[in-house]
Amino acid sequence: MTNANPDIDALIELCKEGSRNAQFEVYNRYYKPMYNTALRIVKDSHWAEDIMQEAFLKAFTKLDSFKGEVTFGAWLKRIVINHSLDNYKKINKNAMDPLDNVLYKVEDDNYKEEAAIDFQNMQVQQVMAAIQSLKDNYRVALTLFFIEGYDQEEISDIMGITHGNCRTTISRAKESLLKKLNA
Repeated sequence: MTNANPDIDALIELCKEGSRNAQFEVYNRYYKPMYNTALRIVKDSHWAEDIMQEAFLKAFTKLDSFKGEVTFGAWLKRIVINHSLDNYKKINKNAMDPLDNVLYKVEDDNYKEEAAIDFQNMQVQQVMAAIQSLKDNYRVALTLFFIEGYDQEEISDIMGITHGNCRTTISRAKESLLKKLNA
């Protein structure tokens, strides 16, 4: 897959050659969405900024591993998400429930609650506040699922949990979100 913007391909090539100007241009194009991604995970603006900058440094040093199979933005976002989760887990060792220690059975009926949430009549701030008030593993799972657009298989890889536990976490997170929004 090639990038939708051929200009970014040229910038990436210049970055690989060590061009500081090209790196600065790439940073300027992507820092806002990458900062917002980190902020949604770590919930602290200073921490999110540090993580975002460290992720850019990591990306610039690993540009040779970028093969163009996905867009550059998607590749960079994955680095930011992984770096955010790694740092968040280090600081909050008990923040993420050890889901692999618990077996859950998920009924397919659990996916019907999506229709029960009337997002159109709510303010974005209400929904975001409700998501931010969820348990950490629920908040991260819903952020990756609804906001970042990852599928359950990708989320299970990112969070380091089994696919079944990912389904359960997302299902329970949706249920918890629904309760908060209806309260």
